Amino acid sequence: MKIEIQREGQTLRGVLEGTTTVKNDRVAILMHGFMGNRGFQAGQLLYDLSHALNEAGVPTLRFDFMGCGHSDGDFAKMTVLGELLDGMAIIDFVRTQMGAKKIDLVGHSQGGVVASMLAGYYRDIIDKLVLLAPAATLKDDALIGECQGTTYDPKHIPLTINVHGQAVSGQYFRTAQLLPIYETAQHFAGPALIIHGLEDQVVSPEAARKYNVILPESKLYLLEGEDHMLEGAKLPEILTTVSDFLTNDKS
Repeated sequence: MKIEIQREGQTLRGVLEGTTTVKNDRVAILMHGFMGNRGFQAGQLLYDLSHALNEAGVPTLRFDFMGCGHSDGDFAKMTVLGELLDGMAIIDFVRTQMGAKKIDLVGHSQGGVVASMLAGYYRDIIDKLVLLAPAATLKDDALIGECQGTTYDPKHIPLTINVHGQAVSGQYFRTAQLLPIYETAQHFAGPALIIHGLEDQVVSPEAARKYNVILPESKLYLLEGEDHMLEGAKLPEILTTVSDFLTNDKS
């Protein structure tokens, strides 16, 4: 079913699946990456993962961040700070309107960064955390003035920067340079699963290795042959691994 959440006069749009009612005791919230969306067709990571979790008995809520997919807003104004506020609005909706007592966070790429920080902020609320190719290197990239092949002067950041033909706000890069990513995430002490492809050319697997160090109850899976999107030959294995992790009460 379609879900709409208001934040500062704009609408976040998502879809709640694996259930026929809004009220649910548990839910897994799925968060997409930079320039991405919640997934609208089979073969896309979050779309397939949502349905795999539903089959395993876990309701899922996947949504588009502001300025992405079907949500309101201008992508050119996107920052990680804004996506954190989006995520907070989603979590608070799940707690109040859905009445969920067991909430898991699943994030891919930049969505993994957002999920990891939210798990730190909501460490008393979040049950389990899944990070898929978490893009914590976005901070390192911002400090050297690089974004997926686009370069700029990190000491004199312009108002906007063109990345793959899309304007990205200078505010995105300015705030990225000082984001306390690991410092915030490390406050989450619950079970965490980290999956990263060893052929990832966008985010170094070192980011996943560092998360594995700072998250006390984490498991790390490094997959041969998988790139950043994690939609290759090992996608079925990824779906099974995540589903087993979230449904196993001992993990």
